[in-house]
Amino acid sequence: MANKSVFAAKGSRRTAATAVNKAGGSAYDYDARHKLAQLAVTGTFGDLFYVDALPQVSDLVEAAAAVDEEFLAKVAIYARTKGKMKDTPAFLAALLSTRDPQLFSVAFRRVIDNGRMLRTFAQIMRSGQAGGRTSLGSRPKREVADWLINASDIALLRASVGNAPSLADVIRMAHPKPKDERRSAFLAWLIGKPADTSLLPKAVQDWLALKANGQGVLPDVPFQMLTSLPLGQRQWTKIAERGGWQMLRMNLNTFARHGVFEGKGSTQRLAARLSDAEEITRARVLPYQLLVTSTHLDARVPVPIREALDAAMEKAIDNVPSIDGRVVVCPDVSGSMGCPVTGWRKGASSAVRCIDVAALIAAAIVRKNPGASILPFDGKVHDVKLDPRDRVAANARILAGYGGGSTDCSAPLARLNRRNLKPDLVVFVSDNQSWYGRQDGWQTGMVREWGKLKRRHASARMVCIDIAPYGTAQIEARRDVMNIGGFSDDVFGMISDFANGETAGDALVRRIEEIEL
Repeated sequence: MANKSVFAAKGSRRTAATAVNKAGGSAYDYDARHKLAQLAVTGTFGDLFYVDALPQVSDLVEAAAAVDEEFLAKVAIYARTKGKMKDTPAFLAALLSTRDPQLFSVAFRRVIDNGRMLRTFAQIMRSGQAGGRTSLGSRPKREVADWLINASDIALLRASVGNAPSLADVIRMAHPKPKDERRSAFLAWLIGKPADTSLLPKAVQDWLALKANGQGVLPDVPFQMLTSLPLGQRQWTKIAERGGWQMLRMNLNTFARHGVFEGKGSTQRLAARLSDAEEITRARVLPYQLLVTSTHLDARVPVPIREALDAAMEKAIDNVPSIDGRVVVCPDVSGSMGCPVTGWRKGASSAVRCIDVAALIAAAIVRKNPGASILPFDGKVHDVKLDPRDRVAANARILAGYGGGSTDCSAPLARLNRRNLKPDLVVFVSDNQSWYGRQDGWQTGMVREWGKLKRRHASARMVCIDIAPYGTAQIEARRDVMNIGGFSDDVFGMISDFANGETAGDALVRRIEEIEL
């Protein structure tokens, strides 16, 4: 009989590990396109547990160089529009400007969708990290100038909040040529030059009047422009009540400092807005955004507001799939998952850790699939019981309290095998830096244990969600295994499609390829 280790059935053949991960364990390299996509939807250019910020830049440059310009443009667009990333899409657009000016223009107009992204792009361009250029260059300069000329007044005002570079720096870099005297006056005022105030937007005129004498109407400007003005509680309450849903969510601590929640009925009115299903849908709220907000809340924010955020979380997970069959969710709770999800940055590290994101994803899946089992793991599996009827945020906090040890991604599969269990879908959420347990250099523990499970239950499928930009996997993508990166709500859509057999294991790349330029 032929050697079964050589002539195994397609899809079951043992594959040798092709890489060593950042923790020193056996791993598999992504192919060039998947690696770029994975780095783009998880990278934040902050110092992580296993790698500092600068090597992340080098990894992204190397990955971008391995793909064609069209795919590079599509990744930049996907990372911004679907992955909801900020720095990596701007960086990829900057790289594209040195390779294909025409595709760069297409990507720029879809990636640079607000003033913060514009300033991030300008900062990256003048850093010299994207192709060695330390200035905008002709095509990028033209695109930036067009943005400044055509942006709405409120978009420019929002862009003016922030430094390094400031919007004034960007205007001086691009030298835009306004089409009318009103925009000319506005741009002049933004860079501190003399301007006819009668030509400025009404909101700016109102702001100048209030700043000068404390009198006049409350201007419709970004709230950051109001923090230095002598406003009272009633005015701050008005700002909170008239702002958009996302503005309210992002500035709860500021409103608490200014006594907004102390006013009669204001807490109830604002809590009702935060939990309003229609407003949540309109604002396209992501579970991760709510996790960030809840983690950063000031102690002065009252309980009804916190409860409203929990209610918003329940609404935000509506697109988490309900999956037929037996589901097992495996969140990584090892020590490396204690790293801030955006990395360590001096004075700007997120309080949200990788373990918090993994716990949130796991709790959301369990909420929509009450019969799911959950196996949090580090070097071993931890026993935990969650009530799927509890709020997602509450269950996520329970899961985030586990673990802290070594990492063995094979541990949950090994337990399933020891107990002869046959799940239809296994979902891992990890940074993929498995190193503990059997490391023979030939294949990973996850591959070995998955092979055992498949021999018992051939139709089983596995999804591995990677939430850190380390660039390797514990198992290669194939018909029954999907590797995806990121923590936006698009991940849930891919899980649903894969669980229903509609996509193969390279779903992330295929979604990017479907983008029309």
